Amino acid sequence: MKNTKENKILNLIGKVIYRFMALIVVLMFIFAVLQKSSDNRFSIGGIKIFTVITGSMIPVYEIGDILIVKEVAPEEIKVDDDIVYKGEKGSYHNKTITHRVVLIEKKEDGNYKIVTKGVANTAQDPEINQTQVYGKVIGKVQIISFILKVITNIYVWMFIPVVILIYKNIKKIINYET
Repeated sequence: MKNTKENKILNLIGKVIYRFMALIVVLMFIFAVLQKSSDNRFSIGGIKIFTVITGSMIPVYEIGDILIVKEVAPEEIKVDDDIVYKGEKGSYHNKTITHRVVLIEKKEDGNYKIVTKGVANTAQDPEINQTQVYGKVIGKVQIISFILKVITNIYVWMFIPVVILIYKNIKKIINYET
């Protein structure tokens, strides 16, 4: 049986997967930097990326999850939609919030009154209007969310040297026996 190092097809597949994942991570990083530097006004095709930073939406979204958000017209927002908006009142001032819509009403002046609440919260957020809404959550990038959680976990960094040592020793044993 061929050693996996000598198997050209497996090497090629590994290189393609590695480069594809690296490209995705680099593109998402560039996208996030452009979006953050533009005060969340930058989007591609109406799509924005946000990171969950609190536990107010657990169990729907965990801290560190990467969310895909699409800009939508206010009339497309419905009760039970998760939206991302810029807070303007109280402790929400200048914060980017991801919460669930619990009430939406069209006012006489044509503007919308929107009330949201974190799934894990007991209290509703201050009322917002459609100009504060960045968009509606359309998905979560699970693989990138997982990778970010892994690389930001202090325990992972403590065990990396141990894993490397174990790997090198197993490799020596395998090479010694063949």
